[in-house]
Amino acid sequence: MERPNPPNTEFRRFYERGDLPVQIEHGGVHNRIAWKVAIDKLDFHHYLPIFFDGLREVEMPYAFLAEQGVYDMMQVGASKVAPVVPQLIVPIKTALNTRNRSVIAKVLKVLQALVKCDQEENLVGQALVSYYQRILPILNIFIRQNDNLGDRIDYGQYKRCNLGELIMETLEVFERYGGPHAFINIKYLVPVYESVIIR
Repeated sequence: MERPNPPNTEFRRFYERGDLPVQIEHGGVHNRIAWKVAIDKLDFHHYLPIFFDGLREVEMPYAFLAEQGVYDMMQVGASKVAPVVPQLIVPIKTALNTRNRSVIAKVLKVLQALVKCDQEENLVGQALVSYYQRILPILNIFIRQNDNLGDRIDYGQYKRCNLGELIMETLEVFERYGGPHAFINIKYLVPVYESVIIR
């Protein structure tokens, strides 16, 4: 079911050439990203799609740098993300189409953060609605893949790696932040989804 991950992402190519303003800062317990330029001074139209393309990376340090870079950019430059949404769709779709469970889980967590990053205006969530038809169909394949543990305990719940639950959680976030037309668009593409908003 897993497809080959297209090699040499734009992120990897730019990082190996030294064209990205990031490097790893090795800490005592956790590694962090050391930005060579202030994040709010970055051209989001150029860099954010490159970092999103790196989300399908599975090798270190590329996977770490891409994921943490996306989170850092969304946190600091939330107001600059909405205009870039159309450029993020192709990297998101490419990452989801790898069908690699760890990559899909990572992308779903990033999508939740993406929709919530500008909570005051909700522009990102509403901008994504028109692109649901490009990113949601792949989720139909994995939406029923919940771990059936019977009466055992899942000690790894805090990692949020159960794809079925993560997909439902992401769709709920899309509905909450996507405006009035979000539910009907989600329901059309993912028929098993039920609304979480009381109307």
